[in-house]
Amino acid sequence: MSNTITKTTVQEATNAKGEHIILKTAYDDAIHGQSKYAAYLPVYDNTTKFPPTERFEFHDRGHNADPAKPNLLNTGDINVKITKLAPRVGTEITGLQLSQLSDAQKDELALLIAERGVVVFRDQDFKDIGPEKQKEFGQYFGRLHVHPVGAHVKDHIEFHSIYLGKDNLYRLGRSSKRLTTVGYHSDVSYEHQPPGITLLTLVQVPETGGDTGWTSQAAAYDRLSEPLKAFLEGLKAEHSGFPQAENAQRDGHFVRRDPVKSYHPIVRVHPVTKQKVLFVNPGFTKRIVNLKEEESDAILKLLFKHISQSQDIQARVKWDDRTVALWDNRVTAHTAISDYDVGDEGEGLRQGFRITTLAEVPIGVDGTESTWD
Repeated sequence: MSNTITKTTVQEATNAKGEHIILKTAYDDAIHGQSKYAAYLPVYDNTTKFPPTERFEFHDRGHNADPAKPNLLNTGDINVKITKLAPRVGTEITGLQLSQLSDAQKDELALLIAERGVVVFRDQDFKDIGPEKQKEFGQYFGRLHVHPVGAHVKDHIEFHSIYLGKDNLYRLGRSSKRLTTVGYHSDVSYEHQPPGITLLTLVQVPETGGDTGWTSQAAAYDRLSEPLKAFLEGLKAEHSGFPQAENAQRDGHFVRRDPVKSYHPIVRVHPVTKQKVLFVNPGFTKRIVNLKEEESDAILKLLFKHISQSQDIQARVKWDDRTVALWDNRVTAHTAISDYDVGDEGEGLRQGFRITTLAEVPIGVDGTESTWD
């Protein structure tokens, strides 16, 4: 699907460093002129180029947490309610404001996200605290990722802008050529140090539809037979950002950082929980290293089907405009579910932003790290 279905304008602007840039907006001002959240709509910096991401030290905040999580789960406030979304994945919390959490509570939240895969907070004021405080909250958990090709928020390139409406259908991608819009992935898993925690909040939602689904990669690993576990634990898979960059270029989008490939352990170990996790996803995993092509294709097909179709290790979240979801990309894969009609005034608008933190170099069961060229 090309940019011809997106209302775009090009303007001169400055970036966060005060440098002159060309900025392309990807929405129609006439539709959003009165919107309180127009500042979070998608734009593309078509000038600023970023160097390759260098290796850095990462400290997971979950290491600081009390495993019992007394500050988060036992506040004594009768208004705080905590429920499981599904037995193996997902927890929902009401009665706590993310914007008011203490450092001890945020540390315990990092551990809970690792254990449960995704934690959903309801009735939040997070969308209204402003981008600087939003950014500060995300940075507590790690270095913020700048998407190499995706739309961002003006003046805040670390915020990945999420928008699908009649003036911007780009997020539908090439779904018109597929039977389903579902596409499970772990955010930009091709990075040498792929994401840990991602935070997503929506500021406007369709009347119905637009849910997000998560699958537990820890549960997916646990379900495998022992012989297959042992076989996979010694292998790495290629995760590639090249197709994403090539598609973006073809569609007229600027590539702000050159694409990379990484060779990650197929079974990685979470640094805090020590759980073994299946770390492949249909979005970015291309082949298994050192296997013949037919062997790699057959095994990945099996694993992708397992990840996508095992509803007994999945959770599905219905959004409203005061919901915030935080998930651990190391232990889950997720998918947007674009089942609403963007042409319908009641259904067709879904807007929000995503903040993603980078984590450690993945480590396999035998202690070996990811590699790259």
